[in-house]
Amino acid sequence: MSLEDARSEYLGYLSVERGSSANTVEAYGRDLARYVAWLSERGVDEPEDVTRELVEAHVAALIDVGLAPASVERAVSAIKGLHRFMVADGICEAHPTSDLPLPSKPERLPDVISVADAACLLDQPFPQTPAGLRDHAILEVLYGCGLRASELVGLDLRATLIDEGLLRVFGKGEKERVVPVLGSAAEALEAYLDRGRGALVGRRPTQAVFLNVRGGRISRQSVHAIVEKYGRVVGIKGLHPHTLRHSFATHLLEGGADLRVVQELLGHANVATTQLYTHVDRTHVRRVYLAAHPRAQSRDEGSPLSP
Repeated sequence: MSLEDARSEYLGYLSVERGSSANTVEAYGRDLARYVAWLSERGVDEPEDVTRELVEAHVAALIDVGLAPASVERAVSAIKGLHRFMVADGICEAHPTSDLPLPSKPERLPDVISVADAACLLDQPFPQTPAGLRDHAILEVLYGCGLRASELVGLDLRATLIDEGLLRVFGKGEKERVVPVLGSAAEALEAYLDRGRGALVGRRPTQAVFLNVRGGRISRQSVHAIVEKYGRVVGIKGLHPHTLRHSFATHLLEGGADLRVVQELLGHANVATTQLYTHVDRTHVRRVYLAAHPRAQSRDEGSPLSP
């Protein structure tokens, strides 16, 4: 069996037997098509002829052309999966990727805006129209509750417990969590539900909280455009919904929130993911240290605990 035939069988296995998502199968298909074509250009069309050196050379080529680290990692996963499948299915005996490590991704610190910029964004004058009330509520809830754009889009009316100051959110893998909605976020959301949403509802009733101008559930793309638009008004270029989520977490930690609490609010399965947000400003850390530690100041300056 040729590599191309094995690739087709593997993608069918992923789709039918493994139940992988259509997006995963499509992405793996692209990665493996590029891999098989690259090998074919070098005269390698049979599974048994693939060597560890060829696989490593292909990965190096992906990096050299500037493919994003996450894309390289996915391509390596696809290649490893293909070779594992071929051995398990008896197509070949050689397994050149058995101990091939996934390329390490450089740690990328989340983008955040300052507390002052967040205030400028949320305190700017919003149109007192149904769409304006909606846009204000979207921004306040993204920053005030730390939601992903997909979670905000998926909010239903039955999940908004404003009287109790809570939202029921369904995150990745449909995992449910409850987050507080308080202060200006609750006020903006209540104003939109009371005076804005009713004017946007179309002929078909929907449980969706945030609606587009046709009365249907708003899309993630529209949420991205709204966030970018209002950010641009106050001089924050390229503002993204995830930046507001990052800022929510960072500002909570800077304010003294416990890391485990922030983990729960964000819906992270692993606290290591939440630790990315501990890149708080060094000036802030120094100020907290000076105020809190009994031996932080020199004797000439006097101890913060001295009478």
